[in-house]
Amino acid sequence: MKGIAHFSSGVAAASFFPWSVQAAAEGNPLYFIIGGAFALLPDTADFKFYRFFYRHHVQVEIDPRRPDPQGMADKLAGAIGRALAENKTIRVKLNSLRLGADNWRQYKVKFDAAAREVRVHIGPIVSTGQVPIPGTELGLPDGRAPLPGPVQMTYDDFNQVDIFDGPTVSFEPDGQGGVIQHFLPWHRNWSHSLVMGALFGAVGALIWDWRVAVVIFAGNAAHVLEDQMGLMGSNLFFPLTRRRTTGMKLMRSGDALPNFAAVWLSCLFIFWNVARYSPPSYLTAGLTLWKILLCGAVFPAAVVLFLFWLLKRLGQVEPKSTDDMDEDSDALSS
Repeated sequence: MKGIAHFSSGVAAASFFPWSVQAAAEGNPLYFIIGGAFALLPDTADFKFYRFFYRHHVQVEIDPRRPDPQGMADKLAGAIGRALAENKTIRVKLNSLRLGADNWRQYKVKFDAAAREVRVHIGPIVSTGQVPIPGTELGLPDGRAPLPGPVQMTYDDFNQVDIFDGPTVSFEPDGQGGVIQHFLPWHRNWSHSLVMGALFGAVGALIWDWRVAVVIFAGNAAHVLEDQMGLMGSNLFFPLTRRRTTGMKLMRSGDALPNFAAVWLSCLFIFWNVARYSPPSYLTAGLTLWKILLCGAVFPAAVVLFLFWLLKRLGQVEPKSTDDMDEDSDALSS
């Protein structure tokens, strides 16, 4: 999910504890701030620090003067072969290519497990807004290379590389003559662990008190559990475990509706908790959580779903179609 959704969830998690609301009523919002901050911490640690120290074994680059999709495909297939030959995880960096202040060369990589090949397509020049510039397609044939062994995909088999920093993929031998592909192996690993959240809480207890520890863990856990609804999952019990637990595949981190829903529900929970831990007033008399969720979430969601159904029935909303080399892929977003 996006940062604003995680932050809102962390503040909402902090609001479930009466001392957070009482402190805020007395002019001290520390618990709310701590809940939001530690809900942001996992992605901040990954994207602002850890990824810059992550070492790669293979660098896939595109030549700005003579793009060579076949050579790029061969290098990717060679990385899988190296993982099998050396029986170790090989980390591959798909580098982006900047051509100017606002121009980038786009390329796409697809690991076709069924056809046992990797394919590279050189696309057009795009702006930083990912808008293609007409007339910049090179018309080069796709690079294709056979895979030296079966590849088990744990994320999308498609990667689009264009603006800013390109993604990392790793290939881990599965012990059966094939490899397991991991997307962004540096992300949602040690930083997205409930055990680490408990450790941060213990440090908070030593510095302040046990109430801060509870809020720290709650905010951190809110982030980790939200991410578990996506495709990538998280390493929930690092350092006791070394692999990410597969996500529930209910959403993607950049999807607008789940992010909006997370922020909206967080606001409803904050409102409910502030109301129930504050002195009674005529505005909150008879208010219950179920009434808040019914009026603030269920009813609006039903209206939105009905309108979407109606527009689809009237032909105003068309289903999105894609082909093998023109699918959406998550960029480096949390």
